[in-house]
Amino acid sequence: MKYGSGIRSSIGLRRVYSFFSLRRSALICISLFLCFCFLSCRYSRPDLDDEGMSAGTRDSLTYLYDRHYTLNTNLEVVQDSAVLACLPVKDCYNTLYKGDRVVVAEFAIHPADSVDSVWVKLAHTQEIQGWIGEREMMQAFVPTDSISQFIYLFSDTHASYFVIIFALFVGAWMLRLFRRKQLKMVYFNDIDSVYPLLLCLLMAFSATVYESMQVFVPETWEHFYFNPTLSPFKVPFILSVFLLGIWLFIIVLLAVLDDLFRQLSPAAAMFYLLGLASCCIFCYFFFILTTQIYIGYVFLAAFIWIFLKKMHTTLVVYRYRCGNCGQKLKEKGSCPSCGAINE
Repeated sequence: MKYGSGIRSSIGLRRVYSFFSLRRSALICISLFLCFCFLSCRYSRPDLDDEGMSAGTRDSLTYLYDRHYTLNTNLEVVQDSAVLACLPVKDCYNTLYKGDRVVVAEFAIHPADSVDSVWVKLAHTQEIQGWIGEREMMQAFVPTDSISQFIYLFSDTHASYFVIIFALFVGAWMLRLFRRKQLKMVYFNDIDSVYPLLLCLLMAFSATVYESMQVFVPETWEHFYFNPTLSPFKVPFILSVFLLGIWLFIIVLLAVLDDLFRQLSPAAAMFYLLGLASCCIFCYFFFILTTQIYIGYVFLAAFIWIFLKKMHTTLVVYRYRCGNCGQKLKEKGSCPSCGAINE
């Protein structure tokens, strides 16, 4: 009984925290639904019939929504080299090298061209200009915007990063097992927090939404690639959901770090973070691959059910804590861990 006052206060706080956590989650879900229920999955085109619009502006906007890039779009060479044809002069070429930047100067449509019906004139300097087929340009150039370059870098090298992180995790895990020390794992031997599992769920959700765009509305993602933004507003519905998932992922990651370093030693926390990174990367690849064949949605629904079940267990079933040792309790009474009486 000597721990009575401390125990009662901790129980009260725990119950208040559970109530407000559930209420806050419900409000967030309702708010997100109301924000996006009137949005579409494609970018809306501007009114090109406006009489006050100049011909140049009208052409530029037409190219923007048809080709997703337009005049004066800045691009950078990512391949070792790219060749520009100095048309109409025959057998005259300009060669650009990796890192060179150009600007889109002109378009030309040739429906009868067997190589490429769309040709783009790129200008590196006043003297170095030339034409290149759109297909070849898409492979050799990327937009200079930092978000676009990050998307390209991540898409181009994520397999290597996955192998490296996974190898580090397996090596660390084997070392820990060799020393006969317990290894904390997401879900199976998790810390006292729902945030790590929520982080994996957000990664799975974002991967599913991303691949859904690739399958159903690839032009929406291509337009975003050339005209990126970090704002989830004034963009199509599916893109808003994706961007919100990314922002929530960052917020939840900060919550994970806060919980992790409060509950574990720095060494154990680093091992846990390595395992968590591997789990997130596994979720990314798994849901990317399964969404392509449409069964990823079933796995995502199962993942959501698992998370909700764990959250229910954490916030409802084990809604009390021992005022002495902090162990979770289903009901008041004697603590099975330390024997203290909780009233």
